[in-house]
Amino acid sequence: MAVNRFYFITLTFFVGVLGYLSYLILKPFLSPIAWAIVLSLVFYPVYAFLLRYIKLPAVASFITLGIILIIILGPFSYLSVLLVKELKHISDYMEGGRFETLQSALGHPVMKAMVDRITSLFNITEAEMDKAIIDGISNLGKDLIGRITKGMGDVVTVALNFIFMAFAIFFLLKDGTEFLKKIRDYMPFSEEQKDRLATQIRDIIISTVYGGVVVAIVQGLIAGLTFYILEIPSPVVWGMATSIASFIPLIGAFAIWGPATVYLFLHGAVLKGIALAIIGVFGISLIDNVLKPIIIGGRTKMPILAIFFSVLGGIKLFGLIGLVMGPLVLAIFVSVVEIFRNIETNENRGIS
Repeated sequence: MAVNRFYFITLTFFVGVLGYLSYLILKPFLSPIAWAIVLSLVFYPVYAFLLRYIKLPAVASFITLGIILIIILGPFSYLSVLLVKELKHISDYMEGGRFETLQSALGHPVMKAMVDRITSLFNITEAEMDKAIIDGISNLGKDLIGRITKGMGDVVTVALNFIFMAFAIFFLLKDGTEFLKKIRDYMPFSEEQKDRLATQIRDIIISTVYGGVVVAIVQGLIAGLTFYILEIPSPVVWGMATSIASFIPLIGAFAIWGPATVYLFLHGAVLKGIALAIIGVFGISLIDNVLKPIIIGGRTKMPILAIFFSVLGGIKLFGLIGLVMGPLVLAIFVSVVEIFRNIETNENRGIS
């Protein structure tokens, strides 16, 4: 008995040490690996469809990978260039001292009443308030530019992460089935429990990704329609840009309608600016916090409140991949707890 216990403790120690070392080795690549797992699962039906006709797993995997990269790189590259250009334009406009239209906008009856209230409330002059607004808009543009360019700035890191992700996607599509079988063999659960856990993981990933896509489409449609009604140039382009921007952590669709609101105020369209700000806050951006948890919770049978906070916490902890990782970690935890609860219940029934 003592020998078996010593053997178990020794084995546990070595497994723990080696597991931790493995984590340290893979830590720099966890983000591209996580994205590779998510994308390979989402696009696996495409791979399976191609495999039925091509019959060569490597070729089918390579074609699927090409489709994935085109879908990802095309829209996000276009959005990044477009957004940085527009924000730079606003920032330069403000720094250039061209404030006549802003001052004209603040002189609008609606804005004038608001300005008078604010100046009396905070005991400041209109000139001080004008300066505060100008500085705030300029700093907002700089901050948004900084956040976006910071995410794109390290070209080498971004390129390497894409290469690692693409490499992982290729082999996950090609050899993923065998890899999953090996993982299942190591899991200390019954086949029924393994199936339940696998189904939960698949449902979380698919519903999160598809939920994000549905929310992006809805936000894009609302934004495009709003831009069209407010007669903002190129409403279709900006609607598409809003859909893409909805995937940006924390900022989301505000990256589009926020600068557009500033643009309207700067050009004296006060009522349009107010309308866009209201629709942006309570229509475009609010949908992300309401619709996404409903979609994810509907398929996974998890409480909407838990999904909501797991998405926010996941984004804060993991970044963009947290959209998936947050609900996924929570769902796995709940599933494992249920498995152990069922095991304990069955053992108690056996004893009685």
